[in-house]
Amino acid sequence: MNTIDANANITVSKVVNSSADKVWEVLRQMDDIDKFSSAVERVEWNGNHGVGGERVCYAPDGQGVFKESILGFDDDQRSYTYGVKEGVPAQGMVNNFKVLDLGYQKSMIVWTSNFEQFVQNPQMTEEQFMGFLNQSIHEMIDNIVKTVIAA
Repeated sequence: MNTIDANANITVSKVVNSSADKVWEVLRQMDDIDKFSSAVERVEWNGNHGVGGERVCYAPDGQGVFKESILGFDDDQRSYTYGVKEGVPAQGMVNNFKVLDLGYQKSMIVWTSNFEQFVQNPQMTEEQFMGFLNQSIHEMIDNIVKTVIAA
C-alpha cells in the first residue's frame, strides 16, 4: 500500500510473513542503513545510537550527505523516528517506521515520511523528490524483508 497526501506525507506499508519480533530485530538496527539503501554508502554516528544521537549518511557518489537526528526509539512499540536535518530539499522532514503484529507469524512494516515544505532548488523538482522518497522507502522495506526471510 502506498499513499501520498497534500501535506507532503508518504506512507508505505508491507505485510511480512514473519513475526513482528523477528522483523523488529532487523529493522531496529538502522545503524547499518547502508545495507538496505543504495542511496547510502556508509554511516557515521555522533553521540549515542539512541534518542538524541545523530548520524551522517554518505551517498555512494561522495557528493551527498544526509544529516539525521534520532527523535524516538521504542522497543515495546517497535517504533523508530528520525529527523533529516540536511541533505534533502525539504524543511522539517521526519521519518518513522514501525512494525505491527498481525498475529499468526505475520507482521506489517509501516513507514511514514512527512515534511513541512519543499525547498525549491535547481537539482530536483518536488515531483522528483517525492519519487525519490517513494523509491527509497520501497527499496529499504524490500531489502529488510529479504534479510528477515533469509535469517
